[in-house]
Amino acid sequence: MERRVPLVDICLFFGVLPLMSVRVLIDHRKEGSPAARHPEKAHRPDNPIARKPDWIRVSAPNNPVYHETRKLMRDQKLVTVCEEAACPNIGECWSQRHATMMIMGEICTRACAFCNVTTGLPHALDADEPQRVAEAVAKLGLRHVVITSVDRDDLPDGGAHHFARVITAIREAAPTTTIEILTPDFLRKPGSLEIVVRARPDVFNHNLETVPRLYPSIRPGARYYQSMRLLDDVKRLDPSIFTKSGLMLGLGEEKPEILQVMDDLRIADVDFITLGQYLQPTVKHAAVARFVTPEEFADYAAMARVKGFLQVSSSPLTRSSYHADSDFAELRAARQKRLETQNGAMETK
Repeated sequence: MERRVPLVDICLFFGVLPLMSVRVLIDHRKEGSPAARHPEKAHRPDNPIARKPDWIRVSAPNNPVYHETRKLMRDQKLVTVCEEAACPNIGECWSQRHATMMIMGEICTRACAFCNVTTGLPHALDADEPQRVAEAVAKLGLRHVVITSVDRDDLPDGGAHHFARVITAIREAAPTTTIEILTPDFLRKPGSLEIVVRARPDVFNHNLETVPRLYPSIRPGARYYQSMRLLDDVKRLDPSIFTKSGLMLGLGEEKPEILQVMDDLRIADVDFITLGQYLQPTVKHAAVARFVTPEEFADYAAMARVKGFLQVSSSPLTRSSYHADSDFAELRAARQKRLETQNGAMETK
């Protein structure tokens, strides 16, 4: 099997010299160049990658457990979004045996301006993948697992049945593990959402990614209101399932637009919102308009809580599945507390 190592953001400390944020590219794929991974972006002019501020720091992965987790992913022939999307938190998460598994291959049918996952024509689905994913979850001893996927617009159901088979396999192999899924939008795939919801994941996550105004340039293959409708429909089909969505900041959005998206999500009764800094993967991807400060992220977190979200994760390095296990425990506790408060208020009337 071809050896794959992710692109990783690391910070280097040089003795008494000032801290420098350095983009280190580690990629052992034969077709690792931006042009090979993203042929649809090859014609675009380069966007220089801005130097990162001091508050965006991650360490190079060197924990022995990191390498154990990586070996297990290789042995099980699994793809992770941690690697494919060049997540800056891979060292921390894999050192805690947390990995977000990406099903249905590593080639996506969409060409989002922010995403580092390869674009192209995907391969046929691997019928054995659900079982391999389930075995990996059991071997890692995960309390909570996050399963995501590439977009599969080439499939009649968008991959819904495959998602359901993965959920079922995990339930059988690791009955106590809670399951979070991060799905595509199933655009023009009627009936697909119902298939996934019937499999009863604990958390249904679908990221809006950015504000509606930026969709044509940042997420051209998607539709904002389709994504909103998807999240709303999950609650309509099964109110017991937690719903979750996230935004990247620093793409050129304005504060009123972010607050409006929060309001839209609350109208859809979404429970959990994540906000994180967009980091540009290559010179062919969308440029970072600005780096949002930690203080601004904290302010957005406070506003989101006031708007009624049960759980909020908002920081420069927040990603959809970052600390997902502890966040789920807090999310479940927050729902229980809200129900008790509501029941107490009804009894006093």
